[in-house]
Amino acid sequence: MATADAVYSPTTVSENKSKKWFIVPTDNLDKFRCLIKVVQVLLSFVAFILEEVVTTCMSCSPLYFFEFVSCTAFLFTALLLILLATNLHKRVGINCWPTLDFVYTGLMAAFFLIASIVFASDNGGTDLEKAAVAFGFLAIVAFLVDAGWFVKTRGFPFKRTNQQAASNGEAPVAEAEKLNREQNEAD
Repeated sequence: MATADAVYSPTTVSENKSKKWFIVPTDNLDKFRCLIKVVQVLLSFVAFILEEVVTTCMSCSPLYFFEFVSCTAFLFTALLLILLATNLHKRVGINCWPTLDFVYTGLMAAFFLIASIVFASDNGGTDLEKAAVAFGFLAIVAFLVDAGWFVKTRGFPFKRTNQQAASNGEAPVAEAEKLNREQNEAD
């Protein structure tokens, strides 16, 4: 058995299975964006809790919309953070994580902005409602910083490459021979 170990040891590498379940940085999440996502989760959670503590409302629709947005932001951002910071994202079957992350972040910023403005303009004026709105606006800033950092570090995810621009402005050369020419002549 000692000779077998000597034969196989120089060419084989033992598989290093890490016991860590939280892996940052990854291809989809760097350390700064991970920190920003944690801040988003916390601010959304605080906004949601402060809104939940409100006991009476004169016009409840803005309160309920703010509740929906803050709860959705809290739960989905936490889920996204867990998926992107672990290997679980490989098991979900989604290949476009950067695009999904960017679109989600932008949509949450927009929904939080609308919900915070509506709730700020139509509430009972209690300290809890004002605090919930303040944390809503802070969450907007966190989502916008995340989207801005994403664009700065990774670029805009929907940017299309123009192949004609790479050819120095010249018209592309047409193919001299069609690929299916032989098959068409046989028919």
